Amino acid sequence: MSKDLIISVSDTEISIALLEDKQLVELNKEKRNIKFSVGDIYLGKVKKIMPGLNAAFINVGFEKDAFLHYLDLGAQFRTLHRFYTQATLNRGKMTPVSKFKPEPDIDKDGKISDVLTSGQTVIVQITKEPISTKGPRLASEVSIAGRNLVLMPFADKVSVSSKIENNDERNRLKLLIQSIKPKNYGVIVRTVAEGKKVAVLDVELKELISRWETALYSIHKDVKSPRLLLGEMNRTTTILRDILSTDFNSIIVDDEVIAGEVKSYIREIAPEKEKIVKVYKEQFPLFDHIGIGRQIKGLFGRTISFKGGSYLIIEHTEALHVVDVNSGNRSKSGNDQEANALSVNLEAAREIARQLRLRDMGGIIVIDFIDMQSNDNRQALFDKMKELMSEDRAKHNILPLSKFGLMQITRQRVRPEMAISTDEKCPVCRGEGKTASTILLTDEIERTLVSVIEKVKTRKLMLRTHPYVAAYLREGFFSEIGKINKKHGVSIKVQGMPSYHFLQYEFFDRQGNEMDMT
Repeated sequence: MSKDLIISVSDTEISIALLEDKQLVELNKEKRNIKFSVGDIYLGKVKKIMPGLNAAFINVGFEKDAFLHYLDLGAQFRTLHRFYTQATLNRGKMTPVSKFKPEPDIDKDGKISDVLTSGQTVIVQITKEPISTKGPRLASEVSIAGRNLVLMPFADKVSVSSKIENNDERNRLKLLIQSIKPKNYGVIVRTVAEGKKVAVLDVELKELISRWETALYSIHKDVKSPRLLLGEMNRTTTILRDILSTDFNSIIVDDEVIAGEVKSYIREIAPEKEKIVKVYKEQFPLFDHIGIGRQIKGLFGRTISFKGGSYLIIEHTEALHVVDVNSGNRSKSGNDQEANALSVNLEAAREIARQLRLRDMGGIIVIDFIDMQSNDNRQALFDKMKELMSEDRAKHNILPLSKFGLMQITRQRVRPEMAISTDEKCPVCRGEGKTASTILLTDEIERTLVSVIEKVKTRKLMLRTHPYVAAYLREGFFSEIGKINKKHGVSIKVQGMPSYHFLQYEFFDRQGNEMDMT
C-alpha cells in the first residue's frame, strides 16, 4: 500500500491529507488562530459542584465551563494537588517529583464534594474539545505524550500498548522502561516504540519529564487561574507525531517553514527517508493539483457512491450517526440475491471504514446493511469490518450484526466531526432563482478588476475561473483578456480551475494570494 501525506498551508489554516493508494482516508484542518486543543494542561478554577452528577464545572478560560467527572480525577489526585499547593508556596525550592511522598489514592466510589470545593484551583487536562453546545471535557489524571512514550506523573506504573503482540518484545520494553524511569512517574509505551533502543527511549523520557517539571516550577502564589500551564504541541505537529512513519512514499508540503519542521522530524526517526519530503512551489493550489479537492467534493456529501453503482446515505443526529447501505444498480445484476448482498455489503464496509476516519465521526454509529440470511455471510461481514477498522487510530468497538441486519459501532470522539459543505449555489442563478445574461460576465470581471487594481496598486494579476470561461477569455489573437490587458495597462494570466462553478472567478497576485474583491 502506498501512503502519501499532503500538507497545504494558508494564512488561516493548515490542511493535512493522508492518502492510501491515492485515496483520501484522513483529512485534518487546523485553524491557525485557535489555541485550545486536546492535551493542553490548565490551572482551572472550580466554579460549581454538581453532587447529582458527581462532577464539577471548571473555568479554564473558555466561553463555556469545562466538565470534570469524579471518575476522571485520577487515583493520585490528592498527591498532584498537594504538589501544586507546595509549588505555590516554595517557588525555586521544589521537592523533585521522584522524592515527593505520595498521598493515599482517592476512593474510586467516592463523591466529588469530598475532594473539591468551589473556588479551588486544580490542575486539569483537556480530553475532549468543545462539541456542539457542550464545553470541553477534563481529566486530572495528567498525561504528556511523546512519539514513543506517554508520561503520567505520580502514576508510578509501566504499561505497554496491546498492539505490540510479541510477548518477548513487550517484556523487553517493560523492563527497559522500569530500569530508566524515576520514581513517581508512570509510562505508557506506544506501539511505535517496538524495536526501539534504550538510548532513544531514554532521551525521549528525559525530555517529557523536563517539560512537566519546568511547567510545575513556573507555579507560584502570584499565578492566578485559569491559566495554561503546559500546552500540547499544535495540532499539526501532534498529527504528524501520531501518523508520521517511515513507510510513507512521499510527503508534499507547500510551505517552506512547515517542510523544514517535517524534514527535521523525519531526520530524527529515519534519516534515510528525508528525501521523501518535497516542497511544492507551483502557483496552482496543491490540493487541486493532487486531486484532493475533487475527492473532498465527492466524499463529504449526504450520498456517497462506491463500486458498481451502490451508494451510502449518511445522516447525522445529536445522539448518533446513521448509515444506510443501498445496492443501487447492483440489485439488478445476477440471480443470486445472497451473494449480491454480501458483495455490496463488503464494498460498503470498506467505504464506511474510510468515511469514519475521513469525517472523524465519533460516538454511536448505526449501519443498516443489506439483509443477509446466511450466518456465515454475516460473520464474514463482521470480520471484514474489524479488519478494515484495524487501521483506525481512534479507539472503537464493533458489535456483530443484529437480527435486523444492523451493525453498531462506538468510536472515540475527542473533537468536533469534520464537516465540509459540498452544496453549491446554482452556478446560473447563484441561489436567487434569476440570472443576468452570461454575455455580461466579461463586463462584470472587468468592473471587479478596476476595483482590485485601485485597492492593491499592482498591474500583475492572476484570474482563476472555470476552464470553459478561461478558454473563452484566451481564445484568438484579439482575445477578451488581451483587450482587457491593453485597456487597463495590466498583465493578467488566466488559469482554468476545474473545481470552480461556471460563473465563479477570483483574482490573485502572482504569489497566489487572493485579492479582496469586496
